[in-house]
Amino acid sequence: MASVQKPAARNRYKPEPSVMTALRTPRILTKEVLAGLVVALALIPEAISFSIIAGVDPRVGLFSSFVMAVSIAFLGGRPAMITAATGAVALVIAPVAREHGMDYFIATVILAGIFQIALGLLGVAKLMRFIPRSVMVGFVNALAILIFTAQLPHLIGVPWLVYPLVAMSILVLVLMPRFTKVIPAPLVAIVLITAVTVATAMNVPTVGDEGELPQSLPELLIPHVPLTWETFTLIAPYAVAMALVGLLESLMTAKLVDDITDTHSHKTRESLGQGVANVLSGLFGGMGGCAMIGQTMINVKASGARTRISTFLAGVFLLILVVALGDIVAIIPMAALVAVMIMVSVGTFDWHSVRLSTLKRMPLGETIVMIATVAVVVVTHNLAVGVIIGVVAAMLVFARRVARFATVERSVDMESAVPTAHYTVTGELFFASSNDLTTQFEYADDPQHVIIDLSQSHVWDASTVAALDAITTKYEHQGKSVSIQGMNTASEQMHSRLAGNLGSH
Repeated sequence: MASVQKPAARNRYKPEPSVMTALRTPRILTKEVLAGLVVALALIPEAISFSIIAGVDPRVGLFSSFVMAVSIAFLGGRPAMITAATGAVALVIAPVAREHGMDYFIATVILAGIFQIALGLLGVAKLMRFIPRSVMVGFVNALAILIFTAQLPHLIGVPWLVYPLVAMSILVLVLMPRFTKVIPAPLVAIVLITAVTVATAMNVPTVGDEGELPQSLPELLIPHVPLTWETFTLIAPYAVAMALVGLLESLMTAKLVDDITDTHSHKTRESLGQGVANVLSGLFGGMGGCAMIGQTMINVKASGARTRISTFLAGVFLLILVVALGDIVAIIPMAALVAVMIMVSVGTFDWHSVRLSTLKRMPLGETIVMIATVAVVVVTHNLAVGVIIGVVAAMLVFARRVARFATVERSVDMESAVPTAHYTVTGELFFASSNDLTTQFEYADDPQHVIIDLSQSHVWDASTVAALDAITTKYEHQGKSVSIQGMNTASEQMHSRLAGNLGSH
C-alpha cells in the first residue's frame, strides 16, 4: 500500500505545466516571458516606494527584488508566485535603518532569513491548515483594499491628464482579454499609454519621478557589525518580526494561488526558500521581502503565468530594465501602472463574500471573523497582524459554538435498592464547555448515590478533569458517593492520570 501512495504524494506537488513543458511549447513560453516582463515593470515603482518606507536608497529595494525573484524561482515551493521587496517587511525593519544604520539593517535581513529557515525546518508551514476560510476571505478582501488605497497617492493632487490616462488603461485591461489573451493586457496598456504620453509630450508623473534608478549591478556585501550577543539582542526582535510577517504573507499568498490554479504547493519548501532568498538578498545589500500578492495576481490572474519561468524572468527583466534601460523605464507614466493595480485589486476582492444573499446564509460568527480580519489589516496595514487577530477571533467563535453542544440530562431512580441520581453528559468537554459543568448538578437534592455517564462525551483537557474533581468533591462534602462511568479509552487515560492531582477545588 505504501508503494502506491508515495508516487501520489510526489505528484501532488508536481506543477502543471512543468518548466520543461513550457520550454517546449512556444505558446506557453510566450505567455510566461510576457508575464515576467509585465511583473518587472510593475515591480519597479513598488520597490522604489518600499525603499522609501524603509528609509533606504531605492537601489536597495530594486536589488532586493531582483535577488529574491531569481532565487525563489529555483528555491520556492509555489511556481509562478512573485517574491520581492514588500511594504509589510519595510515597515517592520524601517526603525533599524533609521536608528542604527545600513550595516545593522543588512544584518537584520540576513538574520531574519536564518530565522525563516529554522521555522521552515520546524514545520511551521503546517500551521496553515488552522487558518479558517473566513480568515482567508478577510485576508483576500483586505489585500484588495490595501492594493487600491496604495494607488490613491498617485490619483490625488496630480495633473488632470492622469485621469483620462487611467481610464484609457482600464478600458484596455477590461476589453482586450475579450479579443485575445496571447499578449497580456497589462503590457499592452503600459506600452500604449507610454506611447501616447511621449507622442503628445504630456507632463504627467512617471516612474522616474519615484526615485533614481541604479546604474550598476548589485555587489556582494558583508555587513560590518560586531559579532556579539549585544548585536544579536539589538537586531533579533526586528528579525523575528520580519521572519514571521514574511512567512505568513508568503504562505497565505501561496494558498491563494493554490486555490486560483487548483494545484498544490510545497509550503515547507516555500518557507525554506523564503529564508534563503532573504539571506541572499541581505548579502547583496537588499532589504529582503516576501511574496507580493499584487504582482502575483498580475502574474497568475492577469497574465496567466503558471511556471517558475515567469518568476525568474521577472527578476531578470527587472535588472535589465533598471540598469540597461533605465532611461526608457523612467518615462513610463505612473497612470498605466496605477490602472493595472486598480484592476488587480478589483479582481482580487471576493465580491461573492459581501453579497447580501451570502451574508444572510453565512453564520454570524463567520461574518464577524471576516470583518475583523479586514478591519485590523486595513487599520494597521499589516497583513500578519490581521490574520493573527482573525485566527484568534475564529478560535473564540468556534469555542463558543462547541461549548453549547455539551448538555447534561438528569434522572432519579428512587425505586431501586439504592436511590440513585443518573446524569448523562453529552458533547465535547474542554475548557469552554466544562467551566459551567459544575453548575448543572443538584448536589443538595440528589440521593446518596450519583452516577455520571460520560459514554456520549469526550474529555479533552485538564480543565474538564478539574471540573469532574470539583463535582466529586462537592458531593463528598454532602456525604454522597459519585461513580463516573462510560469514558472512552483516551478520556479514561487522561482522567486517571490527572484526577486528584490538579490542586484544591
